[in-house]
This record gives sequence, C-alpha cells and structure tokens, in this order.
Amino acid sequence: MRTVGVEEELLVVDPTGRPAPLGPDALQVASRRGEGESPEEHERAEQEEPDAGSAAHLMPELKAQQLELGTAVCTGLDEVERELRHWRARAQSAAAATGASVAALATSPVPVDPIPTAGDRYARMLDTFGLTAREMLTCGCHVHVSVADDDEGVAVLDRIRVWLPVLTALTANSPFWQGEDSGYASFRSQAWHRWPSAGPNEVFADASTYHRLIDEVLATGTVLDTGMVYFDARLSANWPTVEVRTADVALRVEDAVTLAGLVRGLVETAARDAAPPPDVPAAVLRVAAWRAGRSGLGGDLVHPVTGRPAPAADVVGDLLEHVRPALADAGDEQLVADGLAALLRRGTGADFQRRVHEQTGDLAAVVRAAVAVTAGRSVDAAQAAHSSTG
Repeated sequence: MRTVGVEEELLVVDPTGRPAPLGPDALQVASRRGEGESPEEHERAEQEEPDAGSAAHLMPELKAQQLELGTAVCTGLDEVERELRHWRARAQSAAAATGASVAALATSPVPVDPIPTAGDRYARMLDTFGLTAREMLTCGCHVHVSVADDDEGVAVLDRIRVWLPVLTALTANSPFWQGEDSGYASFRSQAWHRWPSAGPNEVFADASTYHRLIDEVLATGTVLDTGMVYFDARLSANWPTVEVRTADVALRVEDAVTLAGLVRGLVETAARDAAPPPDVPAAVLRVAAWRAGRSGLGGDLVHPVTGRPAPAADVVGDLLEHVRPALADAGDEQLVADGLAALLRRGTGADFQRRVHEQTGDLAAVVRAAVAVTAGRSVDAAQAAHSSTG
C-alpha cells in the first residue's frame, strides 16, 4: 500500500470576509500549543529542508493572510479524512484566538492587498519576482504519494502528466479575483503559472534527466532554491514521494480525499505500466491545463488520450476507469467513485461560490459560507443568502 499525505493552504479571514494578515499570530498560538511552527522556525526549516512542511503541523506561507496545514503520512483514505478534519479544526482554533477564521478558498472573492509574511526568504522572493510575488495570494492542495526510488518516481511523472489538468478541473475553487468574477473556474491556476518554473514538463525518460533539468533550472539563478521548482508534479527533495501540485485547495474535505485517492491511483497505475509513456508535448498540456482552469467541470476538457475536446463528465469517467484496478486493490474504488459522482452532481467549489454570489449579490457572503463549509458545516446557497441579510 502506497502511503499518501496532503498539504492544504487556507485563507485567514476577518468577520467581514476580508483576508486578514493574522496567519503569523495564529501560528504563534499554535506553536505555544505544540501544533505549529512560528514563521521564524519555518524559515529555518525551509532553508534546511525544502519539504519540511510534509510533516503534520501548521505552517506559514508567502502571505500573512494564509496558513498551511500538512497531514501525517497516511495509509488509508479514512486516515486522510481524519487528518484533514483535525488540522482544519486546529487551524480554525488558532485563527479564532486572533479574532479570525480560515476558509478553504483558492483565491479571495473580495478585494485584497496581499501582505507578505516576514522573513529573509519571502523578502527575496518579493524582490526577485516583483508584482508576481506581491499579487500572489492563492491557496493550493499538494498530494504526496510514496514511490520506491527516483527511477520509479520519474517513470510515474512521465505517465501521470497527461491526467493532471483533469485534477485542476475537479478541484476548481477560485472563480473570483480582486472582487470580480474572473470568468475562470480556477483562476488560481492562471495566476500560479506566472512563476517562471511553474507548469508541465516534457517526458523525462529517466531519473538522471530529471535531476539534470533541476540542476539546469537552479543554475539559471532565477528560482531561489529547490522549494521554488514549481513543476505540476515533481519528486520531493527530501521525502520518497511524488508530489502533485496542480489542484486548488478543495472547499470540502470530501473532495480533497477524493483527490488524494485519485492521485494515489494514478501513481500506482503508472508504476505498474511497462508501456512507453504518452509523448504529449508540454505545449499541449499547457493548453489542456488552461482549458481545465477556464471551465472546471462546466464544459469540455482536453481528453488526455485523444487530445481532443470531450465533455468533462466523460473525461472524469475515463480517468476513473484508468485507475480503477489500482483503486480496487487499495480498497478505494467505491469511495473515489462516489466522490467523483458527488462532484459531477453538485459541482466544484467554484460552482458553489458562484451560486452563493448569484443568490446574495454579496462576495462577503461567499466567504462566510466557505468558512462554514471549511469547518465541516453543511451550508447551501439559500442558507448563505438568508444569513447575509439576517
């Protein structure tokens, strides 16, 4: 059984729904309780171990209006769900001690002036990347799945790359940007690709080719360190895992669990496959990723096998069939199938946000509804409309 771990980035918001730069204060609360790192502790860990955040605790992020959580290493998806609910609750408790809340939103619906977290590394990022770093306030979800070694890991990367845009569509949870509907289901994915190292790669073929590319990227002096190698999927620098990084943070824990199950299924399916990987050009994958971010599950996606547009439901069904044997062997088949069916029935986090906004006309109501869902409370658009006028 391959192990799996999840990292989620959350927005810290005040009672008006506006992102509040209280993440470092919340982390100080969590650190005193023994369940989080202060920004200073995290920066030291980042310099020593770029993937130190894979351990189970709360962590700072680039902006002070964020918190990041990391689960323990899990074997079953039931463990993943328990861990995510536990750490979301811990994040909410720490934020509440500062007068704030956390929301699993991949961008802020309301206008925001992002405030950087203090620290030398973050300061260097702001200095080097200018407006891109200053404007970047996005929240993603990263899934780690264990691999035997770098050779197996690179073989996995080569085979899963064509399916990664589908994961973006499934988790789309960022339709709003600076108070406006962006027209995208996942605008986070659009903003994220402004980083110079972000996006898909060509087929690597072997581990030496992969590591040579990392060395060449670092040798340009453009990215600061291995932690800024923002490939859509990569080998962890310090853990024996493949890390998939294309997803928005999921509004609902259930959808994050479905994502974790799919990623593990993709990794296991790829590791079993002895055929040459699909040699789809990275340029085509960039187009597929753009389309996934644009429409989410509400339109056609680029089919990973044919390279042609196909209804999102058909592409999701083919993804499920692709990984079904691996899911069945892990005992995950029914849970993931049910999770995908639920997503196709009720829509993504982006669909939920737009429904709340359509019924309330109030972006702050969208944030309040997201805070409730993040905490595990059931909230529909009608309830959000009522609460916004009550």
